Amino acid sequence: MAEIDADTILPAEHIQQAVASGRVSQLHRGDQYADEGDTFDIDGETFEVVEVTERKLGDLTDEDAQAEGSANLEEYRQRLNHAHDHFEWDDDATVYRHRFEQVE
Repeated sequence: MAEIDADTILPAEHIQQAVASGRVSQLHRGDQYADEGDTFDIDGETFEVVEVTERKLGDLTDEDAQAEGSANLEEYRQRLNHAHDHFEWDDDATVYRHRFEQVE
């Protein structure tokens, strides 16, 4: 367990603010950026990484998309296409789900 910089796991300010407000509770990334038990701070609030899971893009669901701030999986796919140059959805691509919760 380590204290990490929020920028390490959450790559943009708007994502950090969505986490701080409770709109986002997980993030899938192409690499593993944290371990279970790691903590990070946003605006004086501490969050703990409670789960890191290796998955395939094709395993993502509407529930996953909603936990990342999108209305559904299709909107999530469009957001990824917009955010990443040359991104192509591949159901077999490995991603890592980082799930986090605010520490009380």
